[in-house]
Amino acid sequence: MEEEKKQSVLTFYCDRLQQNGWEEIVLRDEATGCKASIIPAAGAILNKLEVVHKGSVYNIVEGFKDAEDWKANLTNGFKGSKLSPYVCRLNNSTYNWEGQQYKSDKFILDGHAIHGLLYDVPHEIQIAEASAFMCECKLLYRYKGDHPGYPFAFDMNVRYRLEEANRLTIITTVHNRSGKTIPISDGWHPYFKLGETIDTATLQFNSKTQLEFDDNLVPTGKKIRNSKWFKGDSLANVFLDNAFLLNMDEPMPHCTLKDDQLGLALHIYPERSYPYLQIYTPPHRKSIAIENLSSAPDAFNNKMGLIELGPEDSQAFQTRYRIESLSSNYDSTPIL
Repeated sequence: MEEEKKQSVLTFYCDRLQQNGWEEIVLRDEATGCKASIIPAAGAILNKLEVVHKGSVYNIVEGFKDAEDWKANLTNGFKGSKLSPYVCRLNNSTYNWEGQQYKSDKFILDGHAIHGLLYDVPHEIQIAEASAFMCECKLLYRYKGDHPGYPFAFDMNVRYRLEEANRLTIITTVHNRSGKTIPISDGWHPYFKLGETIDTATLQFNSKTQLEFDDNLVPTGKKIRNSKWFKGDSLANVFLDNAFLLNMDEPMPHCTLKDDQLGLALHIYPERSYPYLQIYTPPHRKSIAIENLSSAPDAFNNKMGLIELGPEDSQAFQTRYRIESLSSNYDSTPIL
C-alpha cells in the first residue's frame, strides 16, 4: 500500500514549448517541482535545471536567456556545450591519425582548436515523452564528416531522463558510420551555480590525481598528486582551470558541489565512460564549470583516454545529476 501511494504522487510531464526564440523541451516532475530545459536547436544543451527549495525555485545551471543571447554569446564560455569529437583543447589545432595529419579549426583560442565541432549544431527530436515514473527526450545529430579536420561520419544520440528525487541522467551514444576506425572523445561543458557566488560553496570529488598542464593548458603527460579536493574544500578565492583523473573505484557520487549557507547540494555520478573531470572557475564567479570528460584534453595527440571506435561500433557515455536540499539531519548516503 505504501509503495502504491508513493508511486501515485510521481507525476511526470514532457512539454515542447515555442518560446524565447527557440523550441524548448521541458522535462518536469510535478511531485518535486524539478524541471530540466533542453534546447535541441542549440547543440542539445541543458539550459536550465530547476529545483524547489524552501518554497523558492532555484535554477542551478547558468544558461542563456533566449536564442539571441545564445547566438551572441555561445563562444564566450561555451555554456552547456556538447564536446565532440574532441574535448577541451587540441594542441596547435592538429593531430595525426593513421599516417595522415588533420587540422581542425572551427573555433581557435590562442592557436588551439577547442571544444570540438558540434557545440552549435541543431539536433533532431526523436523522442519526447513521459510516464508515471519518468520523462525523457532523445535527440539525434548525424555528423556527415564534412569538416576537413575530422572527415569521419558518426551519429550522436543524446538522451535526457528526469526521474524521482531530482535526478537527471544524460546518456550520449556515438555510432561510427565512417567505414573505418575513428578517434573519439566526448564531454559536456555545463556551468553550475547554487548561491549568488561560488565563494560560499565547497567542492569535493574522488581524485588525488591532477594532470599537469603547460602554459597553454595542454597536458604534458605528467600527473601530479593532489588530494585537496578528494577531502573537499571551500572554493572561496580559489581559481581553477584544471583536469583530474577520477578514482572510479571510490563510492559514488564522484563529485559534490555544496552550499551549506543556501542548503543545496549537487551530486554528480559519472559512469566509467567519463573518468576525467575538468574544473573551471570563470572570472565572474557566479558559477563553476564541472565537465565530465571521456578523455584528457588533447587526447587526439596524447592518447590519454582516447577511444578508437571501430566501423559500425557504438560507445555510450553516461552521467547523472542529483540535487538535494540539505538539513540538520542530512544523510550523505549516495542515492542512485
